[in-house]
Amino acid sequence: MGKVRTKMIKRTARELLEKYPDLFTRDFEHNKKVVSKLINTRSKRVRNQIAGYITHLVGIRMKRGIQ
Repeated sequence: MGKVRTKMIKRTARELLEKYPDLFTRDFEHNKKVVSKLINTRSKRVRNQIAGYITHLVGIRMKRGIQ
């Protein structure tokens, strides 16, 4: 089984990636810093899940050649 992510995590990650596509890369640490600047979340876990999902989505887009 794969990792389970909530709708809130996926929705937030997709919205951020749609609004700011040039800010995110395949580097999780970089994405984590960018997410913490863009949204105000109290939980490190939620921030990390969003950044991780964005990293995953960027990787998929790069494989498909979509930018």
